[in-house]
Amino acid sequence: MEKFTVLTGVAAPLPLVNIDTDMIIPKQFLKTIKRSGLGTALFHEMRTNDDGSKNEEFVLNKPSYEKAQILVAGDNFGCGSSREHAPWALLDFGIRCVISTSFADIFYNNCFKNGILPIVVSQEDLDKLMDDASRGANATLTVDLEEQEVRGPDGGSIKFDLDPHRKHCLLNGLDDIGQTFEKTQHIDNYEDKLELSHPWH
Repeated sequence: MEKFTVLTGVAAPLPLVNIDTDMIIPKQFLKTIKRSGLGTALFHEMRTNDDGSKNEEFVLNKPSYEKAQILVAGDNFGCGSSREHAPWALLDFGIRCVISTSFADIFYNNCFKNGILPIVVSQEDLDKLMDDASRGANATLTVDLEEQEVRGPDGGSIKFDLDPHRKHCLLNGLDDIGQTFEKTQHIDNYEDKLELSHPWH
């Protein structure tokens, strides 16, 4: 998993509440278990018109936001079903950080397992960041995980809280398997001790 340390990138505003995982990645794209290739289907129903053409009005289709790496979204982001394809699609598109006032628990957990940083802020702070993100080509934010800080284009900054263990995992690029490898020495020591005390195993 790619490490997350400091991210400076374009932030796209998505001021909608209750964006569920079916909106993030519709069910017809869930036939694969590969994590790559899903970025083209991200927010498919909002990004495309009924005739299949690109919806030029949707934020991620606008030239200023086509390479966005940060998403500033409304309350209760990632609600609905537990599909892990949702963070896969965000990551494949290039989104490494989502900022909202709240997230659905399963989606929130899945983000950390895939190298995405979900940041919870107050409504007041979200309004500021949404305003920053609405500046088009100038909508660049810096997310500093070590300092737990989001810095805006005008020099203002917002602090955020994060569980220390989750922070450690993102900073070091550790998914569930990586965390297990971190404990290899402890596992080996336990197995050696077990072999000595129960040689018949």
